[in-house]
Amino acid sequence: MAIIGTRGYPYVYSGYETFVKEMGERLAKRGFEITVYCHRPLFAQRPKTVNGIRLVYVPCIETKNLSQLTNSFLSMLHVCFSKTDVVFVANSANGPFGLLPRLVGKPSVINVDGLEWLRPKWKGLGATYFRIASKLATKFYDCVVTDSDEMQKIYLEEFNAPSTMIAYGGNPRESSDSSLIAQWNLTPQSYYLIVGRLIPDNNSDLIVDGFLASGTQRKLVIVGDVPYQDAFAQRMKNIADDRLLFTGYVRDQEALAALYHNCYGYLHGHEYGGTNPAMLKALGYGCAILALNTRFNQEMLQQGKYGWYFEKEANSIRDLVNYAETVPEQMKQLRESSRDGLVQKYNWDFVTDEYERLFKSLCSLG
Repeated sequence: MAIIGTRGYPYVYSGYETFVKEMGERLAKRGFEITVYCHRPLFAQRPKTVNGIRLVYVPCIETKNLSQLTNSFLSMLHVCFSKTDVVFVANSANGPFGLLPRLVGKPSVINVDGLEWLRPKWKGLGATYFRIASKLATKFYDCVVTDSDEMQKIYLEEFNAPSTMIAYGGNPRESSDSSLIAQWNLTPQSYYLIVGRLIPDNNSDLIVDGFLASGTQRKLVIVGDVPYQDAFAQRMKNIADDRLLFTGYVRDQEALAALYHNCYGYLHGHEYGGTNPAMLKALGYGCAILALNTRFNQEMLQQGKYGWYFEKEANSIRDLVNYAETVPEQMKQLRESSRDGLVQKYNWDFVTDEYERLFKSLCSLG
């Protein structure tokens, strides 16, 4: 099986790369021959195999908008002339490329991720491309995978296209080294937390506005950045207030776990995706979650069983933060029950089982 459309392995930068690590390693241990196509410029060292996974390094045009598309296109050309039985592609942007494996008779699967055509970072031509690409994905690939029940419904509503729902996995964790947060002069329960890229899609600007309007004396720790020069991200980081702490990327997974474990509350503003990896971490690491009220977040928090919601306006965030400050016992209860929200569909072994069944069924059809 070949995996195309991520930055590669074992490079872990975002949800798709984590997905490749968790599912790819499990399938390799089960005897699958896994090949991952990697962005050549990201890898100074280029071993041929890591943990039983074969790696192919493909060049790309290194720009924000073209790196993924050019890498995926060249990877798809390469895989069409390989002995791979099944092609797995990540990201709906790669929808048009599904025509290539179809022409050579290779079964193919695409995981379409979120509502890319609605994301604020894609405007005009970009949004149009993503919508067309998402529709073509439903035509060219043998199977479309959506990662949440609500996203599955949306693909039926928008494109009249059935899909297979296989969620993203989470790894529950009971404890971490609380001393690691001292590097930011933080103490347990002294801060709220945001984790995610500094892009408009995640509404971090709205959360900051609402938070600063609240009466809390706790800090707001913002973990994340963007790997390019960006006016929105820079504007966020230029906000001068002692209650805001921008850490940038936290690549030390032990330190990141400590930040999750010791926050008073986790604020989640992601709007356009399905099953969100940062939310799964917040559940698995025992956070009290305050989330934007979307159909995806309602699904993940089971209609409020494992978190509270705010609307997409600063006053709603302000009011919810002020309320959270007055009910520390209820916030503690949310933290103590949070891990129970990682139900079976978010278990990596179960997720891998589902993909294994899907890939084997496609091989038998081929």
